Amino acid sequence: MSTYSTPLEILTSRLRQGIQEMGLPLDLGIVTSTANPRFGDYQTNAAMVAAKILQKNPRDLAREIIEHLQVDDCCEAPTIAGAGFINFSLSKAFLEKQIGALSLDGRLGIAKTNHPKTIIIDFSSPNIAKPMHVGHIRSTILGESLARIARFLGHHVITDNHLGDWGTQFGKVIYGLKYLPAGKGLEEAPVQELVRLYREVTALEEQSPTLKAKVREELVKLQHGDQENLALWKKAVKLSWEEFEKHYELLQVSFDERLGESFYHDALEPLVHRLLEQGIATKSEGAVVIFFPNHPAFHDKPFLIQKSDGAFLYGTTDIATLEYREARWHPDAVWYVCGSPQQLHFEQLFSVARILGLTSEFRHIAFGSILGEDRKMMKTRSGENIELGSLLQEAIDRAYSIVQEKNPDFPEEEKQEIARIVGLGALKYADLMQHRMTDYLFSWEKMLSFQGNTAPYLQNAYVRIRSLLRKQETLDTHALGPMVLEEPTERSLALQLLQIGEIIPTLLEDARPNILCLGLYELANKFHAFYEACPMLKAQESTKKSRLALAALTGRMLQTGLELLGIEVPERM
Repeated sequence: MSTYSTPLEILTSRLRQGIQEMGLPLDLGIVTSTANPRFGDYQTNAAMVAAKILQKNPRDLAREIIEHLQVDDCCEAPTIAGAGFINFSLSKAFLEKQIGALSLDGRLGIAKTNHPKTIIIDFSSPNIAKPMHVGHIRSTILGESLARIARFLGHHVITDNHLGDWGTQFGKVIYGLKYLPAGKGLEEAPVQELVRLYREVTALEEQSPTLKAKVREELVKLQHGDQENLALWKKAVKLSWEEFEKHYELLQVSFDERLGESFYHDALEPLVHRLLEQGIATKSEGAVVIFFPNHPAFHDKPFLIQKSDGAFLYGTTDIATLEYREARWHPDAVWYVCGSPQQLHFEQLFSVARILGLTSEFRHIAFGSILGEDRKMMKTRSGENIELGSLLQEAIDRAYSIVQEKNPDFPEEEKQEIARIVGLGALKYADLMQHRMTDYLFSWEKMLSFQGNTAPYLQNAYVRIRSLLRKQETLDTHALGPMVLEEPTERSLALQLLQIGEIIPTLLEDARPNILCLGLYELANKFHAFYEACPMLKAQESTKKSRLALAALTGRMLQTGLELLGIEVPERM
């Protein structure tokens, strides 16, 4: 168990002690890092908030609060700015003590939560018999990052890939597998072959109304458990998953479960009957729906759970899934990482969950779209979705060209490995650095740049640190002695290292890994400034050890932060 306390925790505790002595509410004791270093390292607006309650002058109240603060062991004398902000600047001795303690802390000052939860994260969710495409990448990358962060903070996380493995398209796929000539495609590119069969059957249906009835028969036979059709369906699922798994392995994404729509199929009819019996659902124009008369946002928009022809829908499966998860895992929270266009669906689904008495915290973690150069949804020139496999390979190929240009003498195997790490890291980071609700413009040039807020820029900072430490093979970087922060760039870097540990526990509040991206980018910036201003290898021995220790700690923090984003770091690049 870590005994390390962050500066933010210490200052918050001292502030609360002070305002408690004054008889002010404890919830005023909020401290944040400053946006502008001109105003110190941390600040609080407690005086301004309290002044409104007490009808006092905020600057006068700020002076009173300062008189009750005991922070002389960690800060310079607090100052008052603007309308009544209280600003704190950490003292040199305290900052050196904190950074030393951080270097000895196995978790780099990032505490585990005191209130661990069981969290189910539902993400990625490709459709069987269809290739994964660029539209899956945001859900997959964001979901994996949130899972890593939540586990790191001590939560019990269950990741579930809710596959689209049941539906009307399988009538066409099964008919195609049975009656259309099969080529080598099913062995060489199985998902593409399944798509080809689906499209050919669709085209044939348009020419022959009788064929449409035969395709429907194949679907009905599947739904009623016909052994031949079940075997063909299972084959399609197996071939598709094997293809998906290649992408997931490349992205280093894993799932605890992959319970698709088919898993819940047998529960759907009893579910609809139960909802009707309980008066939650009602029949309307032959269909079964749930109305929300008291909900202002969608009182006029029913939730369809069974069509007039008896078919069930996504909503039906999603209700069954919620009930299954509640019974099996008893989660505290269930998060759906899914695009923003599905907002209404999830609002209605969660309303149904509350009607049913389910008690988990349900969250739709929405995100925007990836746009092409024309600022429209990113697609191929022919208007089709870009396949994920080709996108990942292009990232690696482009990175390989850069590695080849910069380091042609590296062994081929190492160049391939660096290209994989850099290319996929660039792709992931370009997505995660955005506010998740932002639509962003896809640009290979920007994401693979070694300048600016990119993964290669951060990876390069780590590589530079590793290069420095390799030149000091005889040094134990975990026992380099105390860190002495004499130069402004040393102080700035040390403060950023401390504040990364304060950022990470907040990332799940609004599901925003982009805040970590920004923190790591600032860390890399400050390391490069420190590297340029503070010679290490040629400095006198005590200064050299201190600076190398600071560099080593920066490397650990960069590596840890990038791992939480699902991004690897190379040793050379």
